[in-house]
Amino acid sequence: MQIVILNDAIEVAAYGADIFTAQLNRNANSVLGLATGSTPVALYQALIERNKAGDVSFSDVTSFNLDEYLGLDGSHPQSYRHFMNSQLFDHIDINKAHTYVPPGDAKNPVSACHEYEEKIAEKGGIDIQLLGIGRNGHIGFNEPSSGLTSRTRVKTLTKATIDDNARFFKPDEYQPHLSITMGIGTILDARKVVLLATGENKAEAIQAMIEGPLTAACPASALQMHRDAVIVIDKAAASKLKDIEFYQHIEAENQKLQAYLASL
Repeated sequence: MQIVILNDAIEVAAYGADIFTAQLNRNANSVLGLATGSTPVALYQALIERNKAGDVSFSDVTSFNLDEYLGLDGSHPQSYRHFMNSQLFDHIDINKAHTYVPPGDAKNPVSACHEYEEKIAEKGGIDIQLLGIGRNGHIGFNEPSSGLTSRTRVKTLTKATIDDNARFFKPDEYQPHLSITMGIGTILDARKVVLLATGENKAEAIQAMIEGPLTAACPASALQMHRDAVIVIDKAAASKLKDIEFYQHIEAENQKLQAYLASL
């Protein structure tokens, strides 16, 4: 893991946007794995601004989203398809026909999960996968106890996740308790993973992911096995790490190494 500790959420979003911009400028037809939730919004806003300024294009991009609520179609205001359209796709030069979100209204959800995996493989796999992290360590909707080699499937949401997401639903509005999510194995297949986290409420999950054991009790700990995982967090989210100065030193040395390699 590469651990990047920054001052605040603004710097985290900008750093994440730099990674995605560099990927797209290096490979215009990249396959992106995208995420929903409050954390990616600032990153998406930064990418929208860069797209409008002509600094990056999405015209040849294909994207796959991590997850979707089971039981909501894409027009529902709480669906993740609606979220992606309103927070990103409606504002950039992407072909929406090349943006994929698990179908929350699938008549046969099990078959839809298999088809999603097949579509990812058909497009050549995901080049760079964006992640957030839940307070209980979930990535996508892979809740604690999820298999570390799991594939796209239907998952039951924990009470903690339902409670965390309740703020997005009106008091009398139906809130799904099931989802379709990429599996942890699917996520680990991405060539690069970028996880963003901000705020003290994510500090315990971050500590468990980075310094805890590899365990299904903290699904995000599976990223310890990934060959190119970048964890971008602010100081609040890093506050429970045992030695923040150590991670900052390692990252500074990594930056020197990258500069040296670039000069060769």
